[in-house]
Order: sequence, then C-alpha cells, then structure tokens
Amino acid sequence: MDTEKKSAFRFPRWLGLVAGGAACAALTGAAAWYDLTYNGGRLVYPMHSYAFVPTDIPVLLAVGLDVLYVLYLAFLVVRNARAQKERVAKTGRTRRLSPKLGFLGFCGFLGFAGFWTYGALRDLTGFIFFAFFGFFGFFFEGKMSNTLMDERYRENAVRAELKALRTGFAIIFVLLIFTGQAGRLTSELVAPILIAGIALTVALTMFLSEYLLYRYDHDDAAAMEEE
Repeated sequence: MDTEKKSAFRFPRWLGLVAGGAACAALTGAAAWYDLTYNGGRLVYPMHSYAFVPTDIPVLLAVGLDVLYVLYLAFLVVRNARAQKERVAKTGRTRRLSPKLGFLGFCGFLGFAGFWTYGALRDLTGFIFFAFFGFFGFFFEGKMSNTLMDERYRENAVRAELKALRTGFAIIFVLLIFTGQAGRLTSELVAPILIAGIALTVALTMFLSEYLLYRYDHDDAAAMEEE
C-alpha cells in the first residue's frame, strides 16, 4: 500500500526539467545583472580578447551550469529516442507521446528576443528559437500516440510529409527571391530576415507534417464509418 501511494505522488520528471530550466535561466539573468552592475559588463558585451579575473566567476559558473543542463537534456532526448525507436520497431505502433508536449511550442516566442540580441549585440542566435513553434505539432502526434501503423497509416504519413516539405520548400524559395533584392534591402536586414524566415519555415514544416497526418487519418476513419 505504501509503495502504491509513493508511486501515485511521484514528482513528474517533466516538471523537474522545467524547474531546472527556470532555475538556470534565473541564475544566468542574475549573473548577467551582476556582470553589468559590478564587473563593467566584461562578459556581457563582445570582447576581442579575454583575460580571467576573479569577478568573472559568477558568470562563468552560470554559463557552465547552462551547458551542463543542455547536455543533460540532450542525453535524455537521445536515450528516449533510442528507446522509442526500439519499441516502434518491435510493436509496429507509433511512439507513446503526451499531447502536453505541444506546450513546448510556446518556446518559439523566445525567438522575438532575437530582435533585442541583434540590435544590442549583433547576435542572430535568438531568431533560431522561432523553430520551436514546430513543437505545437506534438499536440497532434500525442493524440495519435500508440496507433497501429498499418498500410493506410503509412500512406497518410507519406502524403502528409510530402505536402509539408513542398510547402516549406515553396516558402524558402520565395524567401530567397525576396532577400535576393539586395538593392532594396540593406545588408544588415538580409541576415536576420533569412534566419528568422528559415526558422519559421522549419517550424511550419514540422507542424504541418503532424497536423496533416492527424487530419488524413481521421478523415479516412470517418469515411470508413459512413460506409
């Protein structure tokens, strides 16, 4: 009985990961504030050369903790992907996935931080976060979790992926033509437009492949019920 109660009130792993990420973000923000306030912004602003001083320790520790957290997340992703792949090959069913993972798509709003980082630091990294909008597709993949991958399912999966890829290719083609008008755009605008546009296109392609598969599968199921 005690064992069952403990398992019922077990702390969710995803909540621990979110709490860990929030803690890392808070510590990094505090370290950046410390560096700007008491260290002259040595590690916040770009520099040509670096020489260690003891006052750099808080920022270095915060960055080191961020790196360790990202490596841990990468390890979890690789381990889970391998386990899911083995299960799919063994059972012939789609991977088990919670639709709640779709909330990761809200991380895409971090891409708007790229406007600040590019304006203040000339850093384009922030725009890459727009690709996280594609994680909204987990809502639909989670709804089809543990689905038998029969012939109809595989055909729908191919249809959905091809349509999503064609849509993404068309958008990138138009984006290249648009940014290719160098005479009408300044060189400082071309890079952020390209990176943000490609990141958003990747997100759309990821989302469409899952949404269209969900729609095709349910349309076919509804048609079969009517017959």
